[in-house]
Amino acid sequence: MDFRDLKAQYAALKPAVDGAVEAVLSSGRFIGGAPVAELEGALADYVSMDHCLTCANGTDALELALLAWGVGEGDAVFVPDFTFFSSGEVVPLVGATPVFVDVDPATYNMDPASLRRAVAWVRESTGLSPKVVVAVDLFGLPADFPALREVCDGEGMFLLEDGAQGFGGMIGGARACSFGDISTTSFFPAKPLGCYGDGGAVFTDDDGWDALMGSLAVHGKGTMKYDNVRLGMNSRLDTLQAAVLSVKLEAFAGHEVADVNRVAAWYGEALSFLGARGWGLPEVPQGYLSSWAQYTVKVPEGADRAAVQATLKDQGVPTMVYYPRPMHRQPAFDGVGLCPDGCPVTCELCGRVLSLPMGPYMGRDDVERVAAALEVL
Repeated sequence: MDFRDLKAQYAALKPAVDGAVEAVLSSGRFIGGAPVAELEGALADYVSMDHCLTCANGTDALELALLAWGVGEGDAVFVPDFTFFSSGEVVPLVGATPVFVDVDPATYNMDPASLRRAVAWVRESTGLSPKVVVAVDLFGLPADFPALREVCDGEGMFLLEDGAQGFGGMIGGARACSFGDISTTSFFPAKPLGCYGDGGAVFTDDDGWDALMGSLAVHGKGTMKYDNVRLGMNSRLDTLQAAVLSVKLEAFAGHEVADVNRVAAWYGEALSFLGARGWGLPEVPQGYLSSWAQYTVKVPEGADRAAVQATLKDQGVPTMVYYPRPMHRQPAFDGVGLCPDGCPVTCELCGRVLSLPMGPYMGRDDVERVAAALEVL
């Protein structure tokens, strides 16, 4: 059993993927061109945003957004403490200060109440200016954007949606990557919509920000690539990846999001016995749809998670821990980041979370196999 079965996906999409790759190879054009432009248009349509700009990876996407807003020294950027490193890494890279915010114990996403307290603390106790909130759609579930938007609007801050794990998720009729002033995603292979290498994208309805990020992504170009009007970076999605993603986006929108939610429902039924044993199962709030980048449970309080993992591995069930350490305790942020309240929820989650095999190409028999392995613990 694979943790995320990308081989099964390729087998299902092989004729279309191979045809798309062959078309690029035959064209001899590997940077830019029609496949990239067509993918950007399809992605923008899917999330109902005016602009989509693809780039080299999801980390660059976040940095491009911060650069477009002029974020830098003296600015505070609020980041969930329970997330992947890149969500906070980009903040000091542009000269700003990351301020780590605790998360909701049920959804694992940024807690709006903790954000309010952190903003008040920054205003009262530091000389920093609250500038941006980075809201992560963790494990496939969109963050509480109605509440986060209220905080941002009230405090005059930008809202940056990190939708790397949440692409395909929804709140009501709105899709992930449409909730931020700028939103980003990653096409890392294991993400809900992944390519066969690295890739990312930014989304916005603002014409000026889109144009500025387009310039920054190609060495600060002006009217053409040899007209360099600002310092930028080299961050492009290559044509082969764009061709693959166009095929995968069609499958993703057509059936994969529905399929992975069916797998999640099977998990909910098969693992219902764990609640009585002190385990926690993932929760999706009313009106939300998850794209299930991960299916993450919580082991009982005080349980030996490593022993649980070893037992499951012996039975052929792979697992992963996302994430074993709070962001504010990462050595890279020593002397750089701030954490007003120690983020106790995050600290507990880091000791208890355990992600199980997940993906749209899992069968019910796979889910039952995982459940059987857990039942004998």
